[in-house]
Amino acid sequence: MNHFDFANPYPTARLPVFARNAVSTSHPLAAQAGLRMLWKGGNAVDAAIAAAAAMTIVEPVSNGLGSDAFAILWDGKALHGLNASGPAPKAWTPDYFAKKYPGGSAPPKRGLDSATVPGAIGGWVALSERFGKLPFADLLEPAIEIAERGYLVPIVVRQKWADATEELRGQPGFAQSFLPWGRAPNVGELFRFAGAARALRAIAETKGRAFYGGEIAEALARFSKEHGGAFTVEDFAAYRPEWVQPISKDYRGHTLHEIPPNGQGIAALMALGILSKFDVAGMKVDGPDSQHVQIEAMKLAFADVYKHCAELSHMEVTVEQMLDDAYRPAARS
Repeated sequence: MNHFDFANPYPTARLPVFARNAVSTSHPLAAQAGLRMLWKGGNAVDAAIAAAAAMTIVEPVSNGLGSDAFAILWDGKALHGLNASGPAPKAWTPDYFAKKYPGGSAPPKRGLDSATVPGAIGGWVALSERFGKLPFADLLEPAIEIAERGYLVPIVVRQKWADATEELRGQPGFAQSFLPWGRAPNVGELFRFAGAARALRAIAETKGRAFYGGEIAEALARFSKEHGGAFTVEDFAAYRPEWVQPISKDYRGHTLHEIPPNGQGIAALMALGILSKFDVAGMKVDGPDSQHVQIEAMKLAFADVYKHCAELSHMEVTVEQMLDDAYRPAARS
Protein backbone atom coordinates (compact mmCIF):
# COMPACT_ATOMS: atom_id res chain seq x y z
CA MET A 1 0.00 0.00 0.00
CA ASN A 2 1.46 3.38 -0.96
CA HIS A 3 0.55 6.85 0.24
CA PHE A 4 -1.90 7.30 -2.66
CA ASP A 5 -4.06 4.41 -1.48
CA PHE A 6 -6.93 5.51 0.75
CA ALA A 7 -10.53 4.63 1.40
CA ASN A 8 -12.85 7.18 -0.17
CA PRO A 9 -16.03 7.36 1.95
CA TYR A 10 -17.99 9.28 -0.69
CA PRO A 11 -20.02 7.75 -3.55
CA THR A 12 -18.21 9.89 -6.17
CA ALA A 13 -14.64 11.08 -6.47
CA ARG A 14 -13.20 14.29 -7.92
CA LEU A 15 -9.80 14.39 -9.56
CA PRO A 16 -7.42 16.75 -7.75
CA VAL A 17 -5.94 19.76 -9.55
CA PHE A 18 -2.32 20.63 -8.88
CA ALA A 19 -1.24 24.12 -9.90
CA ARG A 20 0.59 27.18 -8.66
CA ASN A 21 -2.56 29.21 -9.34
CA ALA A 22 -6.05 28.04 -10.16
CA VAL A 23 -9.26 29.78 -11.16
CA SER A 24 -12.45 27.74 -10.91
CA THR A 25 -15.71 28.65 -12.64
CA SER A 26 -18.52 26.74 -14.35
CA HIS A 27 -17.35 27.94 -17.80
CA PRO A 28 -13.80 27.60 -19.19
CA LEU A 29 -13.78 31.05 -20.82
CA ALA A 30 -14.49 32.68 -17.46
CA ALA A 31 -11.72 30.65 -15.83
CA GLN A 32 -9.37 31.74 -18.61
CA ALA A 33 -10.35 35.37 -17.97
CA GLY A 34 -9.24 35.02 -14.37
CA LEU A 35 -6.00 33.30 -15.33
CA ARG A 36 -5.21 36.12 -17.76
CA MET A 37 -5.20 38.53 -14.84
CA LEU A 38 -2.80 36.33 -12.91
CA TRP A 39 -0.49 36.10 -15.93
CA LYS A 40 -0.53 39.91 -16.14
CA GLY A 41 0.67 40.18 -12.56
CA GLY A 42 -2.70 40.56 -10.92
CA ASN A 43 -3.83 38.93 -7.71
CA ALA A 44 -6.77 36.78 -6.67
CA VAL A 45 -9.10 39.77 -6.44
CA ASP A 46 -8.26 40.83 -10.01
CA ALA A 47 -8.83 37.27 -11.21
CA ALA A 48 -12.16 36.95 -9.38
CA ILE A 49 -13.51 40.19 -10.86
CA ALA A 50 -12.43 39.26 -14.39
CA ALA A 51 -14.00 35.82 -14.05
CA ALA A 52 -17.23 37.27 -12.64
CA ALA A 53 -17.48 39.78 -15.48
CA ALA A 54 -16.95 37.02 -18.05
CA MET A 55 -19.66 34.91 -16.43
CA THR A 56 -22.22 37.63 -17.18
CA ILE A 57 -21.51 36.97 -20.86
CA VAL A 58 -20.98 33.22 -21.07
CA GLU A 59 -23.87 32.30 -18.77
CA PRO A 60 -26.09 35.35 -19.25
CA VAL A 61 -29.35 33.86 -17.99
CA SER A 62 -27.64 32.75 -14.76
CA ASN A 63 -25.46 35.81 -14.15
CA GLY A 64 -25.80 39.42 -15.19
CA LEU A 65 -24.78 43.03 -14.71
CA GLY A 66 -28.00 43.38 -12.72
CA SER A 67 -26.69 41.03 -10.01
CA ASP A 68 -25.66 41.55 -6.40
CA ALA A 69 -22.36 40.39 -4.95
CA PHE A 70 -20.93 39.29 -1.61
CA ALA A 71 -17.29 38.65 -0.73
CA ILE A 72 -15.20 37.55 2.23
CA LEU A 73 -11.51 38.25 1.77
CA TRP A 74 -8.45 37.40 3.89
CA ASP A 75 -5.61 39.89 3.47
CA GLY A 76 -3.09 37.92 5.54
CA LYS A 77 -4.04 39.68 8.75
CA ALA A 78 -7.80 39.99 8.95
CA LEU A 79 -11.06 39.04 7.26
CA HIS A 80 -12.94 41.69 5.32
CA GLY A 81 -16.57 41.34 4.30
CA LEU A 82 -18.24 43.14 1.41
CA ASN A 83 -22.01 43.37 1.05
CA ALA A 84 -22.69 44.61 -2.47
CA SER A 85 -26.42 43.99 -2.52
CA GLY A 86 -28.34 47.02 -3.68
CA PRO A 87 -31.36 48.55 -1.92
CA ALA A 88 -34.93 48.74 -3.13
CA PRO A 89 -36.03 51.73 -5.21
CA LYS A 90 -36.97 54.65 -2.98
CA ALA A 91 -40.53 54.61 -4.33
CA TRP A 92 -41.13 51.11 -2.97
CA THR A 93 -43.41 51.50 0.03
CA PRO A 94 -46.26 49.38 1.38
CA ASP A 95 -48.63 51.88 -0.24
CA TYR A 96 -46.88 51.50 -3.62
CA PHE A 97 -47.53 47.74 -3.66
CA ALA A 98 -51.01 48.03 -2.14
CA LYS A 99 -52.10 50.34 -4.95
CA LYS A 100 -50.36 48.45 -7.73
CA TYR A 101 -51.37 44.97 -6.56
CA PRO A 102 -54.75 45.42 -4.81
CA GLY A 103 -56.67 42.77 -2.99
CA GLY A 104 -53.65 41.34 -1.23
CA SER A 105 -52.12 39.87 -4.38
CA ALA A 106 -48.43 39.22 -4.03
CA PRO A 107 -45.88 41.28 -5.99
CA PRO A 108 -44.42 39.46 -9.00
CA LYS A 109 -41.43 37.17 -8.68
CA ARG A 110 -40.02 38.47 -11.99
CA GLY A 111 -39.77 41.85 -13.62
CA LEU A 112 -39.09 45.40 -12.48
CA ASP A 113 -41.11 45.12 -9.28
CA SER A 114 -39.02 42.17 -8.14
CA ALA A 115 -35.57 43.74 -8.66
CA THR A 116 -33.45 45.99 -6.46
CA VAL A 117 -30.60 48.31 -7.44
CA PRO A 118 -27.83 46.04 -8.80
CA GLY A 119 -24.79 46.01 -6.53
CA ALA A 120 -22.32 43.70 -8.26
CA ILE A 121 -20.54 46.35 -10.32
CA GLY A 122 -20.14 48.60 -7.31
CA GLY A 123 -18.74 45.61 -5.48
CA TRP A 124 -16.22 44.91 -8.24
CA VAL A 125 -15.03 48.52 -8.12
CA ALA A 126 -14.77 48.51 -4.31
CA LEU A 127 -12.77 45.26 -4.29
CA SER A 128 -10.48 46.49 -7.05
CA GLU A 129 -9.79 49.82 -5.37
CA ARG A 130 -9.04 48.30 -1.99
CA PHE A 131 -7.29 45.04 -2.83
CA GLY A 132 -6.64 44.77 -6.57
CA LYS A 133 -3.32 45.34 -8.34
CA LEU A 134 -4.28 45.88 -11.98
CA PRO A 135 -6.19 48.84 -13.47
CA PHE A 136 -9.93 48.24 -13.26
CA ALA A 137 -10.38 48.54 -17.03
CA ASP A 138 -7.99 45.62 -17.56
CA LEU A 139 -10.24 43.35 -15.55
CA LEU A 140 -13.16 43.71 -17.95
CA GLU A 141 -11.14 43.22 -21.16
CA PRO A 142 -11.76 39.45 -21.45
CA ALA A 143 -15.52 39.81 -20.94
CA ILE A 144 -15.69 42.58 -23.55
CA GLU A 145 -13.74 40.48 -26.06
CA ILE A 146 -15.96 37.44 -25.52
CA ALA A 147 -19.13 39.53 -25.88
CA GLU A 148 -17.92 41.14 -29.11
CA ARG A 149 -16.55 38.10 -30.90
CA GLY A 150 -19.11 35.69 -29.49
CA TYR A 151 -18.78 32.14 -28.21
CA LEU A 152 -20.22 28.73 -29.02
CA VAL A 153 -23.02 27.88 -26.60
CA PRO A 154 -22.29 24.67 -24.61
CA ILE A 155 -24.77 22.03 -23.53
CA VAL A 156 -25.47 23.01 -19.92
CA VAL A 157 -25.73 26.72 -20.71
CA ARG A 158 -28.18 25.94 -23.51
CA GLN A 159 -30.32 23.92 -21.08
CA LYS A 160 -30.41 26.76 -18.55
CA TRP A 161 -31.18 29.24 -21.32
CA ALA A 162 -34.10 27.20 -22.63
CA ASP A 163 -35.52 26.73 -19.12
CA ALA A 164 -35.29 30.47 -18.39
CA THR A 165 -36.90 31.37 -21.71
CA GLU A 166 -40.18 29.75 -20.78
CA GLU A 167 -40.48 32.00 -17.73
CA LEU A 168 -38.88 35.20 -19.01
CA ARG A 169 -39.93 35.42 -22.67
CA GLY A 170 -42.65 37.93 -21.86
CA GLN A 171 -40.46 40.23 -19.79
CA PRO A 172 -39.66 43.56 -21.52
CA GLY A 173 -36.33 43.43 -23.31
CA PHE A 174 -35.63 39.74 -22.73
CA ALA A 175 -36.33 38.52 -26.23
CA GLN A 176 -34.45 41.43 -27.79
CA SER A 177 -31.26 40.64 -25.87
CA PHE A 178 -31.38 36.92 -25.23
CA LEU A 179 -33.40 35.41 -28.08
CA PRO A 180 -31.65 36.63 -31.24
CA TRP A 181 -33.22 33.78 -33.24
CA GLY A 182 -36.58 34.08 -31.53
CA ARG A 183 -35.56 31.20 -29.25
CA ALA A 184 -32.78 30.12 -26.96
CA PRO A 185 -29.58 29.35 -28.88
CA ASN A 186 -28.86 25.75 -29.71
CA VAL A 187 -25.70 23.91 -28.72
CA GLY A 188 -22.78 25.10 -30.82
CA GLU A 189 -24.44 28.28 -32.14
CA LEU A 190 -22.40 31.47 -31.98
CA PHE A 191 -23.88 34.00 -29.57
CA ARG A 192 -22.67 37.59 -29.64
CA PHE A 193 -23.74 40.08 -26.99
CA ALA A 194 -22.97 43.49 -28.48
CA GLY A 195 -25.14 45.43 -26.05
CA ALA A 196 -23.38 43.93 -23.04
CA ALA A 197 -20.00 44.69 -24.64
CA ARG A 198 -20.94 48.37 -24.97
CA ALA A 199 -22.11 48.47 -21.37
CA LEU A 200 -18.94 46.81 -20.11
CA ARG A 201 -16.78 49.28 -22.06
CA ALA A 202 -18.58 52.21 -20.47
CA ILE A 203 -18.25 50.61 -17.03
CA ALA A 204 -14.54 49.92 -17.61
CA GLU A 205 -13.78 53.43 -18.84
CA THR A 206 -15.58 55.13 -15.94
CA LYS A 207 -14.81 52.63 -13.12
CA GLY A 208 -18.50 51.94 -12.78
CA ARG A 209 -19.71 55.54 -12.75
CA ALA A 210 -21.63 55.09 -16.02
CA PHE A 211 -23.72 52.41 -14.32
CA TYR A 212 -24.60 54.40 -11.23
CA GLY A 213 -24.90 57.94 -12.48
CA GLY A 214 -24.13 58.12 -16.19
CA GLU A 215 -25.51 56.83 -19.45
CA ILE A 216 -26.38 53.33 -18.25
CA ALA A 217 -28.22 54.59 -15.16
CA GLU A 218 -30.16 57.02 -17.33
CA ALA A 219 -31.07 54.27 -19.79
CA LEU A 220 -32.16 51.96 -16.98
CA ALA A 221 -34.34 54.67 -15.44
CA ARG A 222 -35.98 55.38 -18.82
CA PHE A 223 -36.61 51.69 -19.40
CA SER A 224 -38.09 51.36 -15.92
CA LYS A 225 -40.46 54.28 -16.45
CA GLU A 226 -41.56 53.01 -19.86
CA HIS A 227 -42.51 49.63 -18.41
CA GLY A 228 -44.11 50.69 -15.14
CA GLY A 229 -41.13 50.28 -12.82
CA ALA A 230 -40.03 52.52 -9.96
CA PHE A 231 -36.29 52.95 -10.57
CA THR A 232 -34.88 56.47 -10.91
CA VAL A 233 -31.41 57.78 -11.68
CA GLU A 234 -31.25 58.90 -8.05
CA ASP A 235 -31.73 55.29 -6.88
CA PHE A 236 -28.62 54.26 -8.78
CA ALA A 237 -26.58 57.32 -7.82
CA ALA A 238 -27.26 56.83 -4.11
CA TYR A 239 -25.94 53.26 -4.03
CA ARG A 240 -22.72 52.40 -2.16
CA PRO A 241 -21.43 48.89 -1.35
CA GLU A 242 -20.81 48.25 2.34
CA TRP A 243 -17.70 46.89 4.02
CA VAL A 244 -18.92 44.74 6.91
CA GLN A 245 -17.46 42.60 9.69
CA PRO A 246 -18.08 38.92 8.93
CA ILE A 247 -20.00 36.87 11.48
CA SER A 248 -18.86 33.39 12.50
CA LYS A 249 -19.65 30.19 14.36
CA ASP A 250 -17.26 27.61 15.78
CA TYR A 251 -18.08 24.01 14.97
CA ARG A 252 -16.04 21.02 16.17
CA GLY A 253 -12.66 22.73 15.86
CA HIS A 254 -13.46 24.76 12.74
CA THR A 255 -14.82 28.27 12.26
CA LEU A 256 -17.23 29.21 9.49
CA HIS A 257 -17.49 32.88 8.48
CA GLU A 258 -20.42 34.51 6.68
CA ILE A 259 -21.66 37.95 5.66
CA PRO A 260 -24.15 39.32 8.23
CA PRO A 261 -27.75 40.15 7.32
CA ASN A 262 -29.32 41.39 5.12
CA GLY A 263 -27.75 38.29 3.55
CA GLN A 264 -28.81 34.76 4.43
CA GLY A 265 -25.39 33.36 5.33
CA ILE A 266 -26.39 33.36 8.98
CA ALA A 267 -28.61 30.36 8.18
CA ALA A 268 -25.52 28.18 7.72
CA LEU A 269 -24.16 29.31 11.09
CA MET A 270 -27.48 28.62 12.82
CA ALA A 271 -27.61 25.16 11.22
CA LEU A 272 -24.15 24.39 12.59
CA GLY A 273 -25.34 25.43 16.04
CA ILE A 274 -28.20 22.94 15.73
CA LEU A 275 -25.94 20.19 14.37
CA SER A 276 -23.50 20.63 17.24
CA LYS A 277 -26.18 19.00 19.43
CA PHE A 278 -26.11 15.83 17.33
CA ASP A 279 -23.49 13.10 16.89
CA VAL A 280 -23.17 13.64 13.15
CA ALA A 281 -19.70 12.06 13.15
CA GLY A 282 -21.23 8.84 14.45
CA MET A 283 -23.58 8.59 11.49
CA LYS A 284 -22.72 6.99 8.16
CA VAL A 285 -21.03 9.51 5.87
CA ASP A 286 -23.68 10.92 3.54
CA GLY A 287 -26.08 8.30 4.85
CA PRO A 288 -29.81 8.94 5.25
CA ASP A 289 -29.58 9.76 8.98
CA SER A 290 -26.78 12.26 8.40
CA GLN A 291 -28.50 13.89 5.45
CA HIS A 292 -31.83 14.03 7.27
CA VAL A 293 -30.51 15.84 10.34
CA GLN A 294 -28.56 18.32 8.17
CA ILE A 295 -31.58 19.06 5.98
CA GLU A 296 -33.83 19.59 9.00
CA ALA A 297 -31.24 21.88 10.60
CA MET A 298 -31.19 24.07 7.49
CA LYS A 299 -34.99 24.11 7.29
CA LEU A 300 -35.23 25.31 10.89
CA ALA A 301 -32.53 27.90 10.34
CA PHE A 302 -34.20 29.29 7.23
CA ALA A 303 -37.57 29.45 9.00
CA ASP A 304 -36.05 31.99 11.38
CA VAL A 305 -34.04 33.76 8.68
CA TYR A 306 -37.23 34.37 6.69
CA LYS A 307 -38.98 35.58 9.84
CA HIS A 308 -36.30 37.80 11.36
CA CYS A 309 -33.54 38.75 8.91
CA ALA A 310 -33.57 42.11 7.17
CA GLU A 311 -31.36 45.17 7.14
CA LEU A 312 -29.56 45.13 10.50
CA SER A 313 -31.10 48.44 11.49
CA HIS A 314 -34.59 46.97 11.07
CA MET A 315 -34.11 43.60 12.78
CA GLU A 316 -35.95 42.99 16.04
CA VAL A 317 -33.74 39.99 16.90
CA THR A 318 -29.99 40.56 16.89
CA VAL A 319 -27.38 38.43 15.14
CA GLU A 320 -25.84 37.67 18.54
CA GLN A 321 -29.16 36.35 19.82
CA MET A 322 -29.69 34.18 16.75
CA LEU A 323 -26.23 32.63 17.11
CA ASP A 324 -26.36 32.16 20.88
CA ASP A 325 -26.09 28.52 21.92
CA ALA A 326 -29.19 29.00 24.07
CA TYR A 327 -31.26 30.26 21.11
CA ARG A 328 -34.13 28.04 20.09
CA PRO A 329 -35.24 28.27 16.46
CA ALA A 330 -38.89 28.73 15.65
CA ALA A 331 -40.83 25.58 14.85
CA ARG A 332 -41.88 25.27 11.24
CA SER A 333 -45.55 25.87 10.58
